Amino acid sequence: MAMLSDAASPAATVDASAPGAVAETPYYIELRNVTLVYGEGDGQILAIENLQLQLRRGDFIAVVGPSGCGKSTLTKLVTGLLPPTAGTIIVDGKRVQAPIKDVGMAFQNATLMPWRTTLGNVMLPLEVVEPHKSRLRHARAEYVARAEALLRSVGLQGFAAKHTWELSGGMQQRASLCRALIHEPHLLMLDEPFAALDAFTREELWSIMQDLWLQRRFTTILVTHDLREAVYLADTVHVMSNRPGRFVLRRDVDLPRPRTLGTTFDPRFIDIVHELRDKIGEVKAA
Repeated sequence: MAMLSDAASPAATVDASAPGAVAETPYYIELRNVTLVYGEGDGQILAIENLQLQLRRGDFIAVVGPSGCGKSTLTKLVTGLLPPTAGTIIVDGKRVQAPIKDVGMAFQNATLMPWRTTLGNVMLPLEVVEPHKSRLRHARAEYVARAEALLRSVGLQGFAAKHTWELSGGMQQRASLCRALIHEPHLLMLDEPFAALDAFTREELWSIMQDLWLQRRFTTILVTHDLREAVYLADTVHVMSNRPGRFVLRRDVDLPRPRTLGTTFDPRFIDIVHELRDKIGEVKAA
């Protein structure tokens, strides 16, 4: 069972007559028999088939699997950037029918705007996401203080006025995490956010990411090829099959938090990593 925060209660009952409303569900995110087909006619590709997934509010899961299995596609489906061909996706008691707003996203490339300062990049979502967009003009000092506090929490104090080219890759990724969290989303999607970094920086950011989650308990879906990263950060790891992507293994990570780099040498940690690696090897050979 994935770790729950105090806020990880069943989704609130919604008005069944409201647009996109569904019957009450105990889950914050639920995928019901989700299938995705790319293309048309003879060029059709069955990318994902009958995918089932349930997350409670505050869960942190990781999704792993062979390249091309649909891990990144899953993040686009959950956030409404791609509509499923069949099945239902529910987030916070409502069927996903368009891109959802209450989400933060971080990717392999930090994608910071080079003409903006670090602070300006972090504050970007406040300029486009309501209700912050409407409040920003009159509460800028409050929001600047919030952004600076986030930067301090990831070790970027003193870098608010720096531009992208003045930051290392690890610093850029820290700023990207702050940007994903500045509007206090309930859902965080991480798609290979540390893959381009060196091993030392990557492991340092695991600790920072865990600290942020322990403080805020946002629901998190991490897509990664790094099995150690998945086991270090998540409370449950899901393994996907080759295309068409399906979940073929759910592995709960029953290791206490907070985890440290020393945890990665724990025989239980190593056993889970080996179990996941063996399953992915089995999937690739199928």
